[in-house]
Amino acid sequence: MRKQRHEANAAIDCPMEATLDLIGGKWKGVILFRLSQGTQRFGELRRLLCKITQRTLTQQLRELESDGLVHRRVYAEVPPRVEYSLTERGRSLKPVLAVLMQWGKANVIDTVRPS
Repeated sequence: MRKQRHEANAAIDCPMEATLDLIGGKWKGVILFRLSQGTQRFGELRRLLCKITQRTLTQQLRELESDGLVHRRVYAEVPPRVEYSLTERGRSLKPVLAVLMQWGKANVIDTVRPS
């Protein structure tokens, strides 16, 4: 179940709060970033996000899909093949994700590593 920062029936007055409800949390930004690099199968995403559990990845992808940020395509094959990609709405986050990654490199990664 999704944790929301505001009451379910309350109007959201803050665009930042609304945005973080959609993309906030430990994994959604990383999932969106990986999908911004191209379509991925579930197993590929799981390997790229090695510390995520299958259950959590499934849940996060479902939420991103229901929010219109991720498209899920199922192929009628045996075994079934499922691919995930960004929707147009999801692709509109690419510049934001790129800036977050640059900020992380400059302010987190470089400051954590010993000189």
